[in-house]
Amino acid sequence: MSMPAADAIDVLTFDCYGTLIDWASGIVRFIQPVLESYDAHVTEQFVLEFFAAVEPEAQADGRSYADVLKEVLTALGGRLAFTPTEAQLTGFVESVKAWPAYDDSVAALADLAGKAELVVVSNIDDDLLTASEEILGTTFNARVTAQSIGAYKPSAKMFEAAEAIIDGRSHIHVAQSAFHDIVPATERGWRTAWIRRNASAAMALKASPIWTFDTLADFAEALEFDGG
Repeated sequence: MSMPAADAIDVLTFDCYGTLIDWASGIVRFIQPVLESYDAHVTEQFVLEFFAAVEPEAQADGRSYADVLKEVLTALGGRLAFTPTEAQLTGFVESVKAWPAYDDSVAALADLAGKAELVVVSNIDDDLLTASEEILGTTFNARVTAQSIGAYKPSAKMFEAAEAIIDGRSHIHVAQSAFHDIVPATERGWRTAWIRRNASAAMALKASPIWTFDTLADFAEALEFDGG
């Protein structure tokens, strides 16, 4: 299906971590030195796959994302025979505020901000998202966060809250994770654009996005030039 013309889209909804922010690099950058301090040596892929597997379990009761991160690191310690200190647990949470943007995110978001209202739908705490907005150089027009809803994607509650903001307007959901975003959004009848990124560590599901791109920059360009 051809991309719609940019002026035919009113709202773009985004996942943030894994789509705009390079969560994988951020996680590894913090955790690997912690592991080394306990003489625990595993590959980056192991760390990311462990994170992707344990995170949804930690999110099941709707607790804060700060507590989710602490539980995941504690579980990793249990797997690798060490007990993280309180400083390391808190440091993991604070590290989110410095997780980097993907190389194309800042420019692509600036471009897209001129085309549509930007709404973020994210499994995150509000203060952590605010720090990420500074890194992205973007203040979203509206936000749906796990903290504000008390649930995490792929919960329908997150998408229902986003639909209240969209209010029937024309929109596309832009995301990397099939599990958290593409599958549940598609099931709700949303038009979806999958940004593939480094998807190898994400929970694998068969998804059917309408459009697929390697980068957010590719999506922004297609929305500008491929509309009919």
